[in-house]
Amino acid sequence: MSNDPSVFRFSPQDDIEALLDRNKTWAQRLSALRPALFPSLANGQHPQILWIGCSDSRVPETSLLDLLPGEVFVHRNIANVLPYDDLSSLSVIQYAVEVLKVQHIIVCGHYACGGVMAALGSKKLGLIDNWLRHIRDVRAKHKDELNAITDPQERCNRLVKLNVIEQIHHVKRLANVQEAMTERGVKVHGLVYDVGSGYVELLKVPADPQEEVYTIKA
Repeated sequence: MSNDPSVFRFSPQDDIEALLDRNKTWAQRLSALRPALFPSLANGQHPQILWIGCSDSRVPETSLLDLLPGEVFVHRNIANVLPYDDLSSLSVIQYAVEVLKVQHIIVCGHYACGGVMAALGSKKLGLIDNWLRHIRDVRAKHKDELNAITDPQERCNRLVKLNVIEQIHHVKRLANVQEAMTERGVKVHGLVYDVGSGYVELLKVPADPQEEVYTIKA
């Protein structure tokens, strides 16, 4: 169970000193294994990947990809949503694409996503309802398909995938991403992470039916 204290390293009784001790042990261990890593990171970052994922604590991008600090530039929010008017995500994408020159953009959703589950319901949750509306838009767009799925977990899993596909389309509609794809061969991928197994699944993302409308040319 996720609340089993024997599974985790930081308990409700631990204080900040425990985290500092863990950090010291981690830094010493990693330095011994890769002595050049931290001095290299002090001189700058050159990640090849932009990761756009969910804020969920169970989806730690660098860990689940088995990569090191400095390899993944990250943006996370509730349910990995990319609204067109969200300056935070747009700024992250711009910096990653235009300055860091990443080669891969990954949008990753995950099963058992609380945001997606909430968007499938109708309970008033407060401020977050404004954010969840973006996922409800995806739900409404695919209402017939989702309503035909009788199993609640399967319905949720399907909306997780549909949401990733929708956000992939949003990313590829951005002019700077289109330019990077054309000029540098940047690739955009959709992943779904299974929190119950630790494995990621590469989605087959269908072509954007509105691609022609959103294609920007110099």
